[in-house]
Amino acid sequence: MVPNTSQSGEGAARSKRADALRNRQTLLDAAAAVFVTSGVDAPIRAIAARAGVGMGTIYRHFPTRADLVVAVYRHQVDTCAEAGPSLLADADSPLAALRQWVDLFVDFLVTKHGLANAMQSDSSGFDALHAYFLDRLVPVCAQLLDAAVDADEIRPGTHAYELMRGIGNLCIGRDSDPRYDPRRLVELLLRGLERPRSS
Repeated sequence: MVPNTSQSGEGAARSKRADALRNRQTLLDAAAAVFVTSGVDAPIRAIAARAGVGMGTIYRHFPTRADLVVAVYRHQVDTCAEAGPSLLADADSPLAALRQWVDLFVDFLVTKHGLANAMQSDSSGFDALHAYFLDRLVPVCAQLLDAAVDADEIRPGTHAYELMRGIGNLCIGRDSDPRYDPRRLVELLLRGLERPRSS
């Protein structure tokens, strides 16, 4: 039987695309991890070392630092958005899913630190990223809140945007004061949403 070269060529192209996507994800995960510890001005060589690639590979994918920062931001938004439905399907309860998602959201906010400074030269680009953030994450948070309300685990009436904004405000100052732990206050905020348990 003669192999179908057209199909095998398509398969090789698909495999190459999948490899390229995996490599890009590895770079973005490495950059996000370095940004958390060292900020968005961290040396590119530190990101390359963490990803296990040469600096040329990073510059080939992301010609400027702003390109890399924007890509990390979008990657983190997408990861956070995609986690919501999975957590809702797998967690013990909608409230447990909401708590786990909020924890991821706080991680995202920490990773995002310094983005505004990195994007100062392009405020329109930053505006577009902020709109992307809201478009992707507010519906996911709303879905989790609605599920927890429907399960009678939290009080109704909390809007996704205001909850996310409140969590964001609690995360401000975390980098400048090592004594401040926003997660503890975020936990208090979430407890305040819960319906009192009947004794």
